[in-house]
Amino acid sequence: MVFQCQRDSWARQFATRVASCRPAELPAEGGAKETLRGFHVVLEDTILFPEGGGQPSDRGLIDDIPVLRVTRQGPAALHFVQSPLAPGSEVLLTVDWERRFDHMQQHSGQHLITALADQMFGFKTTSWELGHQRTVIELDTPSVTAEQVEALEKNVNEKIRARIPVVVREHSEDDPEIEMVRSRGLPDDHTGPVRIISIEGIDDNMCCGTHVSNLSDLQVIKLLGTEKGKKNKTNLVFLAGNRVLKSVERSHSIEKALTLLLKNGAEEHVEAVKRLQNSVKLLQKNNLNLLRDLAVLTAQNFKSNPGRGRVFVLHRKDGDSEFMNIIANEIGTEDTLLFLTVGDEKAAGLFLLAGPSEVVEKLGPRVAELLEGKGAGKRDRFQGKATRMSRRAEVQALLQDFIGHQSLEE
Repeated sequence: MVFQCQRDSWARQFATRVASCRPAELPAEGGAKETLRGFHVVLEDTILFPEGGGQPSDRGLIDDIPVLRVTRQGPAALHFVQSPLAPGSEVLLTVDWERRFDHMQQHSGQHLITALADQMFGFKTTSWELGHQRTVIELDTPSVTAEQVEALEKNVNEKIRARIPVVVREHSEDDPEIEMVRSRGLPDDHTGPVRIISIEGIDDNMCCGTHVSNLSDLQVIKLLGTEKGKKNKTNLVFLAGNRVLKSVERSHSIEKALTLLLKNGAEEHVEAVKRLQNSVKLLQKNNLNLLRDLAVLTAQNFKSNPGRGRVFVLHRKDGDSEFMNIIANEIGTEDTLLFLTVGDEKAAGLFLLAGPSEVVEKLGPRVAELLEGKGAGKRDRFQGKATRMSRRAEVQALLQDFIGHQSLEE
């Protein structure tokens, strides 16, 4: 089956009839939290492309009803909607043109890059993915050099400027010509004509997707570089057409914002950020040293107090596990029960319970439970993360009560 979207990728509206409408579900995906209930609508023909060949499906409207997904089932395209449509009724299809044209640019761009990567370097394409923000071509090579990427990008854009036509031809499935073109094979449930996308003088490729009619429609292609792929594969990342323009716009906006923040020109941004990073590292180091000194002084102050009790409780908003453990080391855990916390007083943070081993083993899990957190203990220490620091007073009362009962027993 060849749909109207494949015969005319530029059509933005199309009148047709409803062939069938059946209850269906759309599984949760992406940011969706639950399965959607709705209907699968089959039309006599469609300009909404059903996902396939690495290309996501179109979005659009049937009259004023949003189409949330289009999938292919044999010769039929299933349009998922959330309102029923009467079989036999006439409807007007409207395609989400921004999404469609973006997919046309990325898909035709992939064909061009794939063909030239093979011609120039013998790199075969094994798969590709048209993502929301970038497109990835998996090449059957363990590595691609920066020089090869640069040469490939130059050649690709030269072909775009040459305004080379892109032609769609339909062939019968038994036509011997289809054996001569690049292909990864037909789906098992394929029926009807076979489409071949030809970039004149460059590539012939069997494909079901929607494409531009001339390479100049791609505007420009930017190869963003390579990433390590699966075993002995390399992923080539690229943007085509309007995605390049949007990327430049985003980069320019970020550049303007950084210029205002850093008070210098774009060419000095990197060095300015490096200086800031070094300053932050130095401040963090100084802060850490001060916290260590503070921990020692806090412990010494407690130990020098002749009226100190058997329980020591302390909370600081800034601090870490090392800060708490230094205090515990300085005070000692043989005769004192320490309950130390760091973090937001009413939200989440870290806690440490230190003291005689038998006491810590008994009270540690109870402390974690009161603070609605998780922790683990070994000998004289039990520490972990808490989600309810606001319950520290309850923990303190528990510890005082326990020590009080111990003193009575002694």
